[in-house]
Parts: sequence; C-alpha cells; structure tokens
Amino acid sequence: MSSSGEIAHAGLGRVRWRRFVAIMLPAMVVAGVLIVLTAQSVLAVSFSISGTPFTVTAASLKGRGFEQLTVLDRSVISDLPGNNNQIVLEDDAIRSATISHLCLSVTVAGVNMVITAGDGGTPATGSDLQVDANRLAGNAAFSHINIGQDASTLTQVPGVTGAAGSFAMQANTVSINNLREHAYATTAGTFSLPGFGLHFGGSC
Repeated sequence: MSSSGEIAHAGLGRVRWRRFVAIMLPAMVVAGVLIVLTAQSVLAVSFSISGTPFTVTAASLKGRGFEQLTVLDRSVISDLPGNNNQIVLEDDAIRSATISHLCLSVTVAGVNMVITAGDGGTPATGSDLQVDANRLAGNAAFSHINIGQDASTLTQVPGVTGAAGSFAMQANTVSINNLREHAYATTAGTFSLPGFGLHFGGSC
C-alpha cells in the first residue's frame, strides 16, 4: 500500500514538474537573452515580440525628433499560419529619447515577466526608437508640431516614412508624462538600461 502511494505521489510530482518546465522554460530563455544583451547596460540593434502584446509605462519620456504614422501589420492578428488579416497600428518613432521609471510587462507562457530600468536617478536612453502600438495614453507636449503631414515626407527620424498620401504627424520634440502604451513590437538602434531589473509576477 505504501509503495503504491509513493509511486502515485511520484507520478503526480513528475506531472507538476513537466508543467512547470513547459511554462517557465520559454520565459527563462527570453530573460536570459535580455540579461546577456544588457550586460553592458546597452541593448543594441532591434528586438520585437511579434503577436504578443505587451505594456510599456514610464513616469516621463522626453524625445528629440518625433514622428507618428499608421502601419498595417499582418503578424499580430493570429498564431494560425497563413492568416492574412491585417491590423492598423500606430508607429511612434523617436530619434533620441530619455525615459524615467521605464517598465515593460509581457505574459510569456502564462507567466507575467516584468522588466524595469531607469529608476535610480539615471534614466534609460535610446536612439532610433520605434513602437508599434494600438493604444497610447499620457500627458503630452510637442514643439514645432505638424499634424496632417504626408507620411512620405517625414524628416525627423532617418529612414522612417510612410505611404504617399497617408496621414502622419511630426514634431521637433516630444514630452510625455505618465506614459502608458499597449504595444506589439519595439525596435531600437541602441537602448541603454541603467538599473536593469527583471522579475516574474506582478505588472507595470
């Protein structure tokens, strides 16, 4: 009797362990890559989380060279192969930015992963930032703003333009307090993350 009980208990333990590994392994791989990339406090080239929405918050963002235009994205609609549905997203591009109290929250395999940076008196900084999002909120201020500009004529961020005749806006500077953004992909030329931290559970 005791032998059968021990075997059943061990079997249950194995099921739990496999489930734990299945949930945690993808998250740990992502975390490991991010930690390696930020060993020098700089996350270089580009990164994106396609198809998985994530939340970005910041106490303040101050940028030079700002553009906003719409983009069509096929990759974020569904995990099903061959899905050609499109979603309209807002592409926010900034030539250079400083970000205080940055927080990124994403759910990976059912586990919420939270990344923080720029909260120790030294803000996070980035160049050639682009965020594709469907929601953006905060208290914003712009200088020398041009709303309704043809997207093909944007000049504030090198290499970032849209289709001729499509709606866009640009400004010399942008300042956003209490930023909150629901995004699908982020790219950056460089991304410096002083005070980098990562933990599982919780949210921004």
